[in-house]
Amino acid sequence: MIQNIKISEATVSDSTEILKLQRAAFISEAELYNDFNLEPLTQTLNSLEEDFKNYLFLKAEYQNEIVGSVKARETGEFCWIGRLMVAPEFQNRGIGRKLMTEIERAFPKTKLYLLATGCRSVKNIKLYESIGYKKRDLISDERNHDLILVKMIKSSGMA
Repeated sequence: MIQNIKISEATVSDSTEILKLQRAAFISEAELYNDFNLEPLTQTLNSLEEDFKNYLFLKAEYQNEIVGSVKARETGEFCWIGRLMVAPEFQNRGIGRKLMTEIERAFPKTKLYLLATGCRSVKNIKLYESIGYKKRDLISDERNHDLILVKMIKSSGMA
């Protein structure tokens, strides 16, 4: 666990830094699936800035540098969580877990937290399972039907 990590709400002014982080963090996923056209790698700055209208973004900072991020939005009884990412050199130090804890805390009235991750992303699946998520369904990515995702669900205790 790395000390001095500050988690706070990101703003649209953080978009450039988050996009840079996103590209660095998702390269390992692209290698895992041999697909360098994954949406996190091809997303434009404009598109990411648009996401700020619909999602709450959190950022993890170390010495004023963004080293992690996650986004979520509530729709009815569900909270959709996406794009959990940590800079490669900061992975496996508890930052992803801390971001997940804080993003869940930001939606206290939700009944279910939902997310999807690649079925080959064993490290990600283990992290999510360790914090209470359960595998539900296998779904194909809407942009790449060859990419199989694991949909995972966690009850908030409000259900």
